[in-house]
Parts: sequence; C-alpha cells; structure tokens
Amino acid sequence: MKDRMDIWVIGGDMRQVKLSEALSDDGHSVHSFALEKGQAGSGVRQEESLAGASLADCVILPLPAEGEGGVLNAPLSDSRCTLEMVFDALQPGQVVCAGKVTPRALALAAERSITLRDYFAREELAIANAVPTAEGAIQLAMEELSITIQGCRVLVLGYGRVGQATASRFAALGAKVSVAARKYADLARAESVGLGVEQIGALREWLCGYDLVVNTVPARVLGEEELSALREGCLVIDLASRPGGVDFSAAAALGVRAIWALSLPGKVAPVSSGRYIRDTIYNILRELGV
Repeated sequence: MKDRMDIWVIGGDMRQVKLSEALSDDGHSVHSFALEKGQAGSGVRQEESLAGASLADCVILPLPAEGEGGVLNAPLSDSRCTLEMVFDALQPGQVVCAGKVTPRALALAAERSITLRDYFAREELAIANAVPTAEGAIQLAMEELSITIQGCRVLVLGYGRVGQATASRFAALGAKVSVAARKYADLARAESVGLGVEQIGALREWLCGYDLVVNTVPARVLGEEELSALREGCLVIDLASRPGGVDFSAAAALGVRAIWALSLPGKVAPVSSGRYIRDTIYNILRELGV
C-alpha cells in the first residue's frame, strides 16, 4: 500500500467525517464530498463537486452506501447524489470501498469496470464494531430503565459477535444475563462463561422474567405473541440491522417500550468507528496491491 494516497470520502455520517480526519492524519491527501455539515478538520479538502474524483487512488462511500431510491446515503449534506452520478465521475479500474453493498451497486460498478469492495462484509470490522454497539446498548439501557444495570435481568437474543460483546459487558456490570440462541454450540459457549441459557424457539414461555431484552438477530423473533408475554415495564432494544427482529407496530399497540438502535457505532463512538473503517480499508488496499 502506498504511503501517501489521494482519497475521496463521499457521503455518510460522522463516522465518515472522522474517517476522513484519520486518513488525513496518516498523511494522505483527503477530499470530502457531501459531508459539508460534518465540519471535518482543516486537513480535509471539502469539495463542491465530484470533479477530480477520477484521480483518486481510492474512493470511500458510506455505510450503507445508498438510501432509498438509489440516492447516496448523505445525511450531512443537502445535495442529492445518486450512485450512478458517483460512478460516472470515476474511471475504469478505480477502487471504491463501500458499506453494505447491494447487488444493484455491484452491477453499476461492474458496468463501468470499477473495482468495488464491501468493507462492512469484512470480519475484522464486524468484530470491532461489536464493541461500540454493545456500549451503546448499555448507554440506552441506563437512560431508559428506572433500575440499575446491577441486578437487572437481561436477556440477549442471539450470540454472534454483537451478542457476545453485549452479554459480557452487561454481565461485567452486575446484570443477571441469559442468552437465547438456536445453535447448541452458542448456548454451550454462553453457559461456559457463566451466562444463563434459553432456547430461542420457546421465547413466550419465559419472557416474563426479564427487565430488559436485547435483540441481535436480524430476523423477526419478537412478534405480537412474544411481546405480549413481556412483563410490564420491560424494555426492548433491537440492535439488529434491517429488517430487524422486533414487530414495532405490535409493540406500540401493546404499550411495550421498544427501541430500534440502528448504526450505534456512528452515534456513540464516531471517532473509534471511523478508525475501524480506516483500518479495514487499509487491509483491502493491501490485498489489492494499491
């Protein structure tokens, strides 16, 4: 990987602002576009158009790269820019790194002979992102619950990377944590570190015993039947990406407090999250020989 590169960071939230600053601090020539409300540091050149992006060694798009209708995900900008507009400003062979790349984005890149890589699909980023996600869940719980985390009866649904990070951190604060998962290996792993275990296929039978339920499964696991079984005052935090694991319409109708906490890393720890993305992109560029 080159010691000094020309890098464009296009669109995104505060993670991309802090990413651009971290890249600049590493000595790269960094340009930002559609990030004007984020006010990046003086080392980052804020561009008003995509002119010059065709000279970049790497173009970095947000996480997720696109919003509804194929519009670039750019909450820190008033401009409306599509992925087609971004790709059309580039040259064949250029390297683009983006998060949650869709089949549509892959097709657009392939049509223009652009090398597109999904940094969100990388295991190293998923592991790193689990930390601020878990810490964000704890912050939400402390803000929303009227009891302390110590002694709180917490159920974590799913025991993947985020589930493990979340369960261990709640337990470290003195919560009484149980894990519900489908895989016997996950249940054995949770039990081996002193956590309680439950079968996720029979949630309704014992949901009434918890003060807080944290879901990490990106599939519907808390429907009307399960939500109606919760004890009064129970808080539900859904950490799963779309489509999520909670029926929020049913929760509202039942009076269940349910929070869909999307993109927590960017909200609670944008500096750390930006650095995680930077490190992952460096790995991608080394593999590509850029």
